[in-house]
Amino acid sequence: MSGYTPLFEPEKDGPVYVRDLASARERARAVLAEKGQANLHDQDEMIRAAYGLAHVLAGLLDALDADRAR
Repeated sequence: MSGYTPLFEPEKDGPVYVRDLASARERARAVLAEKGQANLHDQDEMIRAAYGLAHVLAGLLDALDADRAR
Protein backbone atom coordinates (compact mmCIF):
# COMPACT_ATOMS: atom_id res chain seq x y z
CA MET A 1 0.00 0.00 0.00
CA SER A 2 1.85 3.03 -1.20
CA GLY A 3 1.46 6.13 0.94
CA TYR A 4 -0.40 4.37 3.74
CA THR A 5 0.29 5.67 7.22
CA PRO A 6 -1.57 4.16 10.16
CA LEU A 7 -3.38 6.50 12.54
CA PHE A 8 -1.45 5.25 15.55
CA GLU A 9 1.49 2.88 15.96
CA PRO A 10 1.99 2.11 19.65
CA GLU A 11 5.60 1.05 19.09
CA LYS A 12 6.43 4.45 17.58
CA ASP A 13 3.77 6.80 18.97
CA GLY A 14 3.40 5.56 22.53
CA PRO A 15 3.85 7.94 25.43
CA VAL A 16 7.37 8.63 26.64
CA TYR A 17 6.19 8.04 30.20
CA VAL A 18 3.06 6.61 31.75
CA ARG A 19 0.93 9.08 33.68
CA ASP A 20 -0.68 8.11 36.94
CA LEU A 21 -4.27 6.99 36.46
CA ALA A 22 -5.87 10.16 37.83
CA SER A 23 -3.79 12.36 35.50
CA ALA A 24 -4.50 10.12 32.52
CA ARG A 25 -8.24 10.31 33.19
CA GLU A 26 -8.07 14.08 33.54
CA ARG A 27 -6.09 14.38 30.29
CA ALA A 28 -8.53 12.08 28.47
CA ARG A 29 -11.50 14.18 29.58
CA ALA A 30 -9.76 17.41 28.55
CA VAL A 31 -8.81 16.09 25.10
CA LEU A 32 -12.31 14.63 24.59
CA ALA A 33 -13.86 18.01 25.42
CA GLU A 34 -11.41 19.80 23.11
CA LYS A 35 -11.72 17.40 20.16
CA GLY A 36 -15.49 17.19 20.59
CA GLN A 37 -15.63 20.76 19.30
CA ALA A 38 -13.97 19.87 15.99
CA ASN A 39 -15.89 20.64 12.81
CA LEU A 40 -17.28 17.36 11.49
CA HIS A 41 -17.15 18.75 7.93
CA ASP A 42 -13.45 19.71 8.11
CA GLN A 43 -11.28 16.76 7.10
CA ASP A 44 -8.12 18.21 8.66
CA GLU A 45 -9.85 18.81 12.00
CA MET A 46 -11.24 15.27 11.95
CA ILE A 47 -7.79 13.82 11.29
CA ARG A 48 -6.29 15.85 14.15
CA ALA A 49 -9.17 14.84 16.43
CA ALA A 50 -8.81 11.15 15.56
CA TYR A 51 -5.06 11.19 16.17
CA GLY A 52 -5.39 13.14 19.42
CA LEU A 53 -8.09 10.83 20.74
CA ALA A 54 -6.17 7.69 19.73
CA HIS A 55 -3.06 9.00 21.47
CA VAL A 56 -4.85 9.92 24.69
CA LEU A 57 -6.74 6.59 24.70
CA ALA A 58 -3.46 4.70 24.40
CA GLY A 59 -2.08 6.74 27.32
CA LEU A 60 -5.17 6.00 29.39
CA LEU A 61 -4.86 2.27 28.70
CA ASP A 62 -1.15 2.37 29.63
CA ALA A 63 -2.05 4.10 32.90
CA LEU A 64 -4.75 1.49 33.61
CA ASP A 65 -2.29 -1.34 32.95
CA ALA A 66 0.32 0.26 35.20
CA ASP A 67 -2.27 0.78 37.95
CA ARG A 68 -3.34 -2.88 37.79
CA ALA A 69 0.29 -4.05 37.92
CA ARG A 70 0.79 -2.34 41.28
